[in-house]
Amino acid sequence: MPIWVGATLLAGLFQTWRTALQQKLRGQLSVNAAAVVRYLYGVPVGMLLVTLYLTLFGGALSSPSWIYALYCALGGFGQIIGTNLLIMSFGHRGFAVGTAYSKTEAVQAAFIALIFLGESFAPLAWLGIAVSVGGTLYLSLAGRVSSFREVLAATVQPAAIYGLGAGLAFALCALAIRAATQTLDGPDATLRALETLVVINLMQTAMQGGWLLATERSSIPALFRTWRSSAQVGALSAMGSACWFTGFAYAPVALVRAVGQVEILFTLLFSRFFLKERMRRSDVIGALAVVAGVVLVLVGR
Repeated sequence: MPIWVGATLLAGLFQTWRTALQQKLRGQLSVNAAAVVRYLYGVPVGMLLVTLYLTLFGGALSSPSWIYALYCALGGFGQIIGTNLLIMSFGHRGFAVGTAYSKTEAVQAAFIALIFLGESFAPLAWLGIAVSVGGTLYLSLAGRVSSFREVLAATVQPAAIYGLGAGLAFALCALAIRAATQTLDGPDATLRALETLVVINLMQTAMQGGWLLATERSSIPALFRTWRSSAQVGALSAMGSACWFTGFAYAPVALVRAVGQVEILFTLLFSRFFLKERMRRSDVIGALAVVAGVVLVLVGR
């Protein structure tokens, strides 16, 4: 199995796990504070991952440049903006719609990379990207829309517009992260990805932490009062990001994000076996579509 495929599958698992744990913080922290803990408690975990990797496999840290720092800042800021837009979509009672349209990130990244970076894929890979994103949309919207006309109507809802904006921000974030890892001079792509994780998490802690300090100073003590739950969320967030960044270091963003749609399969499995919820026929159809899209991407790759 290629490194980027294994890393992407693990990224989807860690992200689903982190989301499940983060539900515990919903009643204890504000939206901004809950976002800060992902970065604040993720920094030491990222540093530990770099240390362990150097100890086990050797190597040396790369020499960063100003352009590298710029790409990292853009990537970190893009993730913050994407997350905020996604949360704004939820505010319009459009949790499913907003989430669904944010998953168009893979398609948006593919077109951005094609137009601005000249990255091209085999027709089968393009088909796989479309099928996997279509499967995710179907899973999210099944039972909420009954016709193609309703799908088009949902597209102009505020929740969908914010969701598409979130997908664009996440796509640009991922492209910036890939550019950052390629800017470093080290020969080991995995180590470059782990280094970039630490740098971006530090920047994000400063960005969102500074905003929290300026606007919600009263929320800061809660960051440390909830350290047991927050540390778990931060650790899973760091491990998930480490896997995403590793995937981006080895393969085009669109392909990584297309394979990353398996995250929704982990969500379904968690729902079925841990929450004991029954799966609907639409869940099975959508899951099969996602898997088929991933297979097409890998074959086309």
